[in-house]
Amino acid sequence: MAIFVHYLSILLISAVIFLLLRAYRLRRLRLPPGNLGLPFVGETLQLISAYKTENPEPFIDERAKRHGSVFTTHVFGEPTVFSADPETNRFILQNEGKLFECSYPGSISNLLGKHSLLLMKGNLHKRMHSLTMSFANSSIIKDQLLVDIDRLIRLNLDSWTDRILLMEATKKITFELAVKQLMSFDPGEWSESLRKQYVLVIEGFFTVPLPLFSATYRRAIKARREVAEALSKMVKERREEYEKGERKNDMLGALLGGEWEDDQLSNEQIVDFMVALLVAGYETTSTIMTLAVKFLTQTPLALAQLKEEHDGIRLKKSGSEGLQWSDYKSMPFTQCVINETLRVANIISGVFRRTVTDVNIKGYTIPKGWKVFASFRAVHLDHDHFKDARTFNPWRWKNNNLGTSCSGNFYTPFGGGPRLCPGYELARVEISVFLHHLVTQFSWVPAEEDKLVFFPTTRTQKRFPINLQRRR
Repeated sequence: MAIFVHYLSILLISAVIFLLLRAYRLRRLRLPPGNLGLPFVGETLQLISAYKTENPEPFIDERAKRHGSVFTTHVFGEPTVFSADPETNRFILQNEGKLFECSYPGSISNLLGKHSLLLMKGNLHKRMHSLTMSFANSSIIKDQLLVDIDRLIRLNLDSWTDRILLMEATKKITFELAVKQLMSFDPGEWSESLRKQYVLVIEGFFTVPLPLFSATYRRAIKARREVAEALSKMVKERREEYEKGERKNDMLGALLGGEWEDDQLSNEQIVDFMVALLVAGYETTSTIMTLAVKFLTQTPLALAQLKEEHDGIRLKKSGSEGLQWSDYKSMPFTQCVINETLRVANIISGVFRRTVTDVNIKGYTIPKGWKVFASFRAVHLDHDHFKDARTFNPWRWKNNNLGTSCSGNFYTPFGGGPRLCPGYELARVEISVFLHHLVTQFSWVPAEEDKLVFFPTTRTQKRFPINLQRRR
């Protein structure tokens, strides 16, 4: 017993000395104020616990109130500076590649692949980012993509039954759209098999990247291999067609035919690039579609106004006539709904970056190699920037495209700087077309109570089951 007490005393004294030395080091480094929490674990458990509820804001709210809008914490195994300050967030985004570089958990990096756009740096990232934006700009959407977006969404909605899990149904839509846009593939057995593997890959994003300790990560790694094999086969076939002079005007065709520093991209590079683009086009857009419907269901006046806007568009068309670009441009309230859904739901709650040198911000110094987290969510839900910030109110965007009297620094649902989401306009079009066909064809009620959670990704707990009735 005496030996146990002795060792316990040593352990406690060591812990106190450790915490005191760490506190002294923080003051000496002029770090933003904060609390690194427990040794090794930090405040990770508090963060995860908050984000598994409908109201994760207190994790940042309480610390920002105590320490200021830029504060120090310790999460996911590393000391991290959190920013809930729009000016600091903009500084972080604009200095990508200069003072900061992208940094994501090992699980995400491993599953996306080393050649994914998310992990690229320098000139190659600039070129690939530019290429991606060139395939998702308004001109391309208008002239090439809109007809397939309209056709595939209608095809999916035609198959809907009386009751669906909306989040599952929208994921099927957005995955089919992404496969079509990237590889010119129509929906079928191949794309559905690929989608089922993608579900497993994404489940592994926020797990411990050690197969021995995580069954979810093991499944994700296995699914990633199967995805890579399927895409590798596709790339190989398309490369053979390209060398025979057969060309397709899609993203895969551009990757195969581009002039690169190393003559041409390898199949592995193309597969990694496609894996990440499919994730980006599939997961986030479907979640926005689902949550827009959830928020509209809870806001009957907004739903009624949205139906009125789209009924007016449909009255000018024959029953089978598809949407045109002019129809998309005549959906002002729809854009208000999308803006507000993006602001309230915060599908991308923020971004992690790593300092490449000592960085001075707001009179503080963040040491080289530290992580920073620019929180978009904290800014979007701050009452100082948006009136009644935590209430879904699409009308706030009616007379001001930012929904606030402040600058665009306060609204960053697609990030910013060199890593601005290249598919933001395409996502808006897909959501708009989906809402058009949904509200003109169906009325619905929730099948059961469901709630939002934000970890590991933003979603509804029960995938938002709804009972549908076709409108006459």
